[in-house]
Amino acid sequence: MQIVILILILHIGIYHKFKSNRCFNTLIGKKMKNKMLIFIKLFRESYLFAFQAIIVNKLRTILTLLGITIGIFSIISVFTVFDSMESKIKTSIDSLGDNVLFIQKWPWAFGGDYPWWKYMNRPLPKISELNEIEKQSDAMQAATFYAGTFKTVKYKSNIISNALILAVSKDYENVMSLNIEFGRYFTVSESVGGRAVAIIGRDIADNLFLNSEPIGKQITVFGRKITVIGVFKKEGDDTFGKSSDNQVMIPIMFARNFIDLNSERNEPSIIIRAKPTISNQELKDELTGIMRSVRKLKPSAEDNFAINEMSLITKGFEGIFSTISIIGWIIGAFSLIVGGFGIANIMFVSVKERTNQIGIQKSLGAKNYFILLQFLFEAIFLSLIGGALGLIIIFIGTLIVTYALDFSLSLTIGNIFLGLSVSFFIGLISGFIPAFSASRLNPVDAIRSNS
Repeated sequence: MQIVILILILHIGIYHKFKSNRCFNTLIGKKMKNKMLIFIKLFRESYLFAFQAIIVNKLRTILTLLGITIGIFSIISVFTVFDSMESKIKTSIDSLGDNVLFIQKWPWAFGGDYPWWKYMNRPLPKISELNEIEKQSDAMQAATFYAGTFKTVKYKSNIISNALILAVSKDYENVMSLNIEFGRYFTVSESVGGRAVAIIGRDIADNLFLNSEPIGKQITVFGRKITVIGVFKKEGDDTFGKSSDNQVMIPIMFARNFIDLNSERNEPSIIIRAKPTISNQELKDELTGIMRSVRKLKPSAEDNFAINEMSLITKGFEGIFSTISIIGWIIGAFSLIVGGFGIANIMFVSVKERTNQIGIQKSLGAKNYFILLQFLFEAIFLSLIGGALGLIIIFIGTLIVTYALDFSLSLTIGNIFLGLSVSFFIGLISGFIPAFSASRLNPVDAIRSNS
């Protein structure tokens, strides 16, 4: 309602400005000015009539708004949730970097016609293959090897079950984004020499050491004492449910004594980051050649490894979002159609109730377009108010979800504009036929009407 009042004030101000501007005559002439003043006056009076009709018939207005409000709520709420989810997913992917490739046994995306047993028979990545990549690659900036498993972590009488033990090689910090709040990363001698050192997550530190300082103290993993040299900053779960908060990172050369690197259960992988000037495709082509050479594959043989990149995940989510957004449009369209018919029906009733008034206006010189605009504005105002109410409900919902469920939702300017635009066009289409029929009424017949 405040939006409508602001529009009225704005147009009234423009009207008086045109009327009092002395320089205006010299620009377009007095005749043109008079025509514009008449048009603005008629324009203003049209929506004043429409606004008054909306205010007088409050109950009818509220009932008419429901369809549009529900329709806009259905469409924009779906887009708001998906936009927030997409933003969070892209943030998680960006934190890994878009120039990072993963050499693994299984591809992240594959066609249904590919025999599964070919994937099953593939060998797992090995540390020796990482060493060959580091020797032969010219396109990579850094490369690392990692594997993970879940184990119990102890410190004195405090125990944490199912903590993620992530074993990594020396350049892991140069490939992946790490946020160490206290302490440091492994030195080259610690990584290569397989020293018993660890960097632990914030939750691990809080639960094992309570309020004491963890740096320099020893935790027990695999039945071995491991010295804590760093603590990750608390970050919470990302979109994929992963977090460093419940993680213990140790050197791969130490972990290989306790973790089976030839077990698929531990997901051994090689991660490579491209140089800033190298594209993913260039790096991928080079890595394909190196891996085929290392594994001694014949020219006619298929690759027995997968080179995955983050764009595969992005494309997969884009397909999901586009499909569900179509569903959102379909659901919202039914409500908008019902709301549109409701507006059209109410406008026909309004025309019938004010037929006598239309006849009087026409007999006093009102043009057809004045009558048309009068009813058209009423339909558009009804639809815009309904859309605005739907957006307000969504905005309140985003605040509740953000603060109560700790999931960031935001109503974007683009979605607000989309909601109001859809409302405007629904009102325009629904109100045109009743407004046009009102503008074509014969003034004599209209005055004689008993409605």
